[in-house]
Amino acid sequence: MNPSVFKKRFEKIADNVNSVIHGKEDVVRLALVAACANGHVLFEDVPGVGKSMLARAMAVSMGCTTNRIQCTPDMLPGDITGSSVIEQSAGRMKFVFKPGPVFTNVLLVDEINRSTPKTQSALLEAMAERNVTAEGVTHALPAPFLCLATQNPIENAGTFPLPEAQLDRFLFKLSIGYPDLEAERLVARGNALTLEVENIGAVCNAAEIIDMQRLASEVTIATAVETYILEIVQSTRQDNALLMAASPRATIALFKASKALAAADGRSTVYPEDVKALLTPVLAHRTLLSPEALLRGDSVADVLERTVNRIKPPMVSQSASTAPAPSQPRRRRAAS
Repeated sequence: MNPSVFKKRFEKIADNVNSVIHGKEDVVRLALVAACANGHVLFEDVPGVGKSMLARAMAVSMGCTTNRIQCTPDMLPGDITGSSVIEQSAGRMKFVFKPGPVFTNVLLVDEINRSTPKTQSALLEAMAERNVTAEGVTHALPAPFLCLATQNPIENAGTFPLPEAQLDRFLFKLSIGYPDLEAERLVARGNALTLEVENIGAVCNAAEIIDMQRLASEVTIATAVETYILEIVQSTRQDNALLMAASPRATIALFKASKALAAADGRSTVYPEDVKALLTPVLAHRTLLSPEALLRGDSVADVLERTVNRIKPPMVSQSASTAPAPSQPRRRRAAS
């Protein structure tokens, strides 16, 4: 595969998802960039805007195996990872591990903040290591493995906020937002009789997704752009408006996501514009505002914008790229 083929396949998947999720092209594009970067996505928004539908449309379009978990307060860790059960064979009793729903390519975790912290932590190893350890035995998850989780930030009754350590496992935290009038008209018409997501099919398969992830990882980052990313992350640690700054894991996330975004544009080189477009989706949920910044009415997005504006982006030659850079890169919308 080359960057041109990558871009065509990426756009094909995006068009398929956009046939269900109307008027949210930027959010769909970012979610697919996360998948190509082998990362997980947390969709946080009010109920009814299409969080679960977007996750389902992505799973169907990628032609991967998929399972859905509807989180509740009484859910146990074994309900996600699986557990050992007693089976009788040849007159002998033995424990046999029965895989849980996490053993799939695309895992949709609906309302993740309704499960208890103990159950939420059952996902940590799966998301970070792509493994599940049970009874001292480590079981590898299928490749690719992508966790798409949703949560409602408005309703607090019966919910358990995700700890910072688990939020850090998500490559992106995205917000879909309300559709405009015409997009909502299409949503209402398309879902009047049956759900639109049930009428779409796969446009690729798991092997092709793995190929896309491999190519995205091979996209080059010039030393000047590496320095640009590092200066941005370092700058968050010197800003008094942030109580918790970006960690080295955030740096790695920016590297991986920027490569995938460049590949989605048909390029083999990362530009500073890629990095700037991904700052909020990658860093917003990995940083915390100080009490003083909260009193001033600042948002994390405001702080990150001030941070990046203080750092001069490098000039990167386009000669190494297989496609020209966009003359006016679109700014991706995401949760602050």
